[in-house]
Amino acid sequence: MRNLTLIGILLLTAVGAGCGGGSKSSKEIPASTLPQGSEQVELDPADFTTTIDNPYWPMAPGNSWVYRDVDVEGGRKRVEVTVTGKTKVIMGIEARVVHDVVTEDADLVEDTFDWYAQDADGNLWYLGEDTKEYENGKVKTTEGSWQAGVDGAQAGIALPAAPKVGMTYRQEYYAGEAEDKGEILSLNEKATVPFGAFEHVLMTRDSTPLEPKVLEHKFYARGIGPVLAVTVSGESGREELVRFVRGS
Repeated sequence: MRNLTLIGILLLTAVGAGCGGGSKSSKEIPASTLPQGSEQVELDPADFTTTIDNPYWPMAPGNSWVYRDVDVEGGRKRVEVTVTGKTKVIMGIEARVVHDVVTEDADLVEDTFDWYAQDADGNLWYLGEDTKEYENGKVKTTEGSWQAGVDGAQAGIALPAAPKVGMTYRQEYYAGEAEDKGEILSLNEKATVPFGAFEHVLMTRDSTPLEPKVLEHKFYARGIGPVLAVTVSGESGREELVRFVRGS
């Protein structure tokens, strides 16, 4: 996709399909690129930490966010995201485990474990998820689950260390299952949600080729994390922060 900064990370980038079969070391790759599409990256575990202090999405153990998700028909879901004290080793990288639980009328809808790690320069990487969707108390599907390094899946960037307007990046890649991508639209937005009003908010445009008509805008407040997500085309919905609790 488009070019961004990939800051201070040792990686190898395999040349994409149709561009030859070689690979390049990070020293040969322009510093203005973040992973795009299906590009292969080889990450050095020594460059990563589970201490995630990216200002737009700090993930100290115990941090938790509660969101209200309202769809076009007025249906409401409760989304609770909690940074756990647990870690999981993925491709040699120790990743922080984040637990997401979605309920509707107290019934479990989705239960997901996400895996994140931060590189030495503050880029927040997304290394996969184990997700289960429920119906009538039973697992309906695990579609969307993926893990970097397994079956061709590639890690992506959840948020860059130094976001700038116009930056684009792959958020995740598992062919046919998880192909989300993001673009930085603004660093100076305002957002008002039940938890509070925020200025100088980071705004992204999130999309996926798997659902080309769907487009979502997300808003991140410094020191808090995601405060608002609005689906602006293809579907309709609004997820807004109701409560934030800071951990250790």
